Amino acid sequence: MIRKLLVANRGEIACRIMRTCRKMGIRTVAVYSDADRDALHVATADEAVRIGPAEASGSYLNVDAIMDAARQTGANAIHPGYGFLSERVALAERCVELGIVWVGPNPDAITRMGSKIESKRIAEAAGVPCVPGYHGFAQDDASLEKAAREIGFPILIKASAGGGGRGMRAVQKAEDLAGALALARAEAQAGFGDPSLLIEKLIQRPRHIEVQLAGDKHGNLVHLFERECSIQRNYQKLIEEAPAPNLSQTIRDALFDAATKLGRAIGYDSLGTVEFILDADGGGPWFLEMNTRLQVEHPVTEFVTGLDLVELQIRVADGEFLPITQDAVTVTGTAIEARINAEDPAAGYRPALGEIRLFKPPNQDGVRVDTGVRSGSVVTPYYDSLLAKIIAYGPDRGVASARLSASLGEFAILGITSSQAFLRDIVDHPRFRAGELTTRFIGETFPDGWAGQPDDDDDSAAAAAVWALTREANSAAPNLGPWATLGGFRVSAAAGHAGWVALAIGTPSRTIEAEIAGKKGRYAFRQDGIVRSLEIAIDGDRATLSLDGLIREYSFVEKAGTISLGRDGRAGDFGVTPRIETAGSKAAADAAGAGRVAAPMPGLISQLNVVAGQSVALGDTVIVLEAMKLMYSLPAQISGRVTEIFCAAGDTVPSGAPLVEIEAEG
Repeated sequence: MIRKLLVANRGEIACRIMRTCRKMGIRTVAVYSDADRDALHVATADEAVRIGPAEASGSYLNVDAIMDAARQTGANAIHPGYGFLSERVALAERCVELGIVWVGPNPDAITRMGSKIESKRIAEAAGVPCVPGYHGFAQDDASLEKAAREIGFPILIKASAGGGGRGMRAVQKAEDLAGALALARAEAQAGFGDPSLLIEKLIQRPRHIEVQLAGDKHGNLVHLFERECSIQRNYQKLIEEAPAPNLSQTIRDALFDAATKLGRAIGYDSLGTVEFILDADGGGPWFLEMNTRLQVEHPVTEFVTGLDLVELQIRVADGEFLPITQDAVTVTGTAIEARINAEDPAAGYRPALGEIRLFKPPNQDGVRVDTGVRSGSVVTPYYDSLLAKIIAYGPDRGVASARLSASLGEFAILGITSSQAFLRDIVDHPRFRAGELTTRFIGETFPDGWAGQPDDDDDSAAAAAVWALTREANSAAPNLGPWATLGGFRVSAAAGHAGWVALAIGTPSRTIEAEIAGKKGRYAFRQDGIVRSLEIAIDGDRATLSLDGLIREYSFVEKAGTISLGRDGRAGDFGVTPRIETAGSKAAADAAGAGRVAAPMPGLISQLNVVAGQSVALGDTVIVLEAMKLMYSLPAQISGRVTEIFCAAGDTVPSGAPLVEIEAEG
């Protein structure tokens, strides 16, 4: 019987597993890296063990360290969550070898489904249709090129051992094939240690739909219906839902039949997901791959079936019979999940790193938030960018969508940029509301990229200024100087009356110069000669602001002189200071910084492409920085000669760190 379970993971999934364990009366053990010493999953567990440095290769991917942690704490079960070691057979085999309960499928199933090539052979043998393509043993260029011509362009190259979009290349015409094969093979080798490739016919308007399976060690297997996962960016899922919209019962039955055939063919004995692709214009379903683990999006299935999938996993791992039959599983209502990431969709999805100053989930009926962070958590460059999953349920898709949109607007995440406003725009789009979903949705809906709502920096700056002055007026130790007491610091008012105070307000995009006068929650705000009336009422980290009669709700938090505020899912940081003119200061700063390449975010120096004395041209890539599993090319801002280098390949650098100095040449 499982009495103490070690969660070999971190973040929201670790917290999620521990929540079910607490309900079942099972004690939990967290493991953590040096970067996660103060993480929420560590605080949530009954015990916690350090397993290595911040880098995942030395901690969350270290099988020996995880097994040592289980031994130290007496844990008799291990749950891998998703990602990291969840689909690597080594950890499962060690558990079996040492008599520790592995909360997952048998190692043979992991091995057989771990190779995309092998899994397609098994699927075909079981009578499960696959996307037309090549998954043969021959891996030389000539064999792959011959297969591609027989399939017909366009095609999709995939890494056999891959996932998450790495090692994938779409090829539209034959002359691009050789280069694409070389790149895909190199990515497959670097990312997964296996250069094997397969080739598939490229489906032009695909839908990505998956079926949840649940099996036990006694030969019982059921499906728990389907999920729609078509809203993706670079093969990474953003929004998932159950059940899939606009799906015929004929297709639904074909999906369930194919998924259960594959599960029975490999004797599947845990929770797992079979993924399929459909052609939105007709065709399919075709088998894509099987994930032999819990999926990120499992909560939508939990909402519509009423089942706790983590509890099912644990019970069948402990040898219990599956407590449900196929006829007993039904779907009620709709659930939609959005993954909120620490990134800036308006800036090419650039990762956002640093401290979360305020993390306040929404309070809506039918809404659940799964997360591994809290106010004060620090987002580092070492792991994926997922902050939280917000899941909304309703009796129908319209209600679920409306609840999700409202919750995305209410959610307060301040201090770092998140994707919540972008997600809200997706959910509110007429195509999404109509269920017109394909994996091309993002590119077709935002062909020029997502830019967010029209800039309201001026309104937010006014809110930040009023917040700063209100806080100062109530502070025992004002930080803004004598001008905080408006009655005593006057520009054009008589003594004893509030005068105009000149402010410099740093916004996310520029600095606004303005003046403000007033006290006790009522102010006049003057910018570019226009005067606006403001009233503010503050309640903890929330403020109600009336600007010329327009009432808005904001979330606020202030730290180290920076005011972070958010509204309707958007957030920004503002600095409010007395306006002090320094002649030439901006021009001098611009001139001094033009030739310096600095780190735009914390990260790892993946490539250093220059040496001291080398000449570079404007736009040349000087540094490649790795942050949150993504690569960023840092270009030279001027043409010139490299005079100093402040880093080396392999260094971890903080945001703003100088990396390379370039001096303009004659």
